[in-house]
Amino acid sequence: MSNGSNPAQTNGHAIAPPVLKASYKIASIPGDGIGPEVISAGVEVLKALTKKLESFDLEFTEFDWSTERYLKTGRYTPEDYLQVLKGFDAIFFGSVGAPNVPDHISLWGLRLAICQPLQQYANVRPTKVLPGTKSPLANCKPGDLDWVIVRENSEGEYAGQGGRSHIGCDHEVATELSIFTRTGVRRIAEFAFNVAQNRPRRMLTYVTKSNAQRNGMVMWDEVIKEVAKDFPDVTVDHMLVDAMTVRMVLDPSSLDTILATNLHADILSDLAAALAGSIGIAPTANLDPTRKNPSMFEPIHGSAFDITGLGLANPVATFWTASEMLHWLGESEAATVLMEAVEKVCAAGILTKDLGGKAGTKEVTEAVIKVIENLRV
Repeated sequence: MSNGSNPAQTNGHAIAPPVLKASYKIASIPGDGIGPEVISAGVEVLKALTKKLESFDLEFTEFDWSTERYLKTGRYTPEDYLQVLKGFDAIFFGSVGAPNVPDHISLWGLRLAICQPLQQYANVRPTKVLPGTKSPLANCKPGDLDWVIVRENSEGEYAGQGGRSHIGCDHEVATELSIFTRTGVRRIAEFAFNVAQNRPRRMLTYVTKSNAQRNGMVMWDEVIKEVAKDFPDVTVDHMLVDAMTVRMVLDPSSLDTILATNLHADILSDLAAALAGSIGIAPTANLDPTRKNPSMFEPIHGSAFDITGLGLANPVATFWTASEMLHWLGESEAATVLMEAVEKVCAAGILTKDLGGKAGTKEVTEAVIKVIENLRV
């Protein structure tokens, strides 16, 4: 490994070693929209899994941190929420956002209020075409689309720097500053190279827009080239973000591990999920690789108020997210068992509407639990 280190491997991610426990404390934050529906399904599946394996327990504590709470109290969280969360091993998060509150208030009031102060600077979004599903790309064969997108999650375009003056006037001014630090770029680059190094193809594509953004993006390019010297076994190439969208569509098999800024990776990961079949299957891990703070695990899809309460939400993204959480905790055997059960259900054609099926949230959840309960362990 680079620099003489030998980091533990968790689902292909090179990280600080996990501390195995007999029982893990999980903070459950269902949030808004379909969040409570999919998190409930995820908890149900995880409880079935731990009951079957009998090798560790998960202790869930649910928090009502949501837009409903905000409308009642003026805050999404209590004032001591960070200290509360630091008492847990991981955070299982549903979604935030509601039609009656502006999105920038809900996002900064809850999700970013957790990610940034807890230094969850590595956002990891694996993407692949699951068995029994298909990509909208006509020529995408099984195995062609199997990526891990690593997103810088603490600064960049979402640093929250800027402001507005002369509001409402014709000469109103609004600024949004992208903040890039050498420390921030280096640490996410080292993390991404470790991810790539532990995947079979050992390939990394980094994405910037340094032809037009000549300061922060040029520094990104420079720092990544410096870090690359410590990983001579990883094949590296560079794409401008606009050209990257074309490559993802026309040549998916040419990509493996992808590194990008907070904004660019946010957009590209949504495209990746769509190309894999549905945003309803896409997981996210918000990681503090130092393990000083708990990491947070959430499905990408958001609150989806248009289907809230209808029983139509695809729980696969949440199950995959739960698998990522188990890997991070060090329970990789359980994580693998869970994903194998999900893939078996998908292969059997038990799919929600977004994947072309007719099943609802309940039917998919029950099918995954049945597979788990019938396992020979």
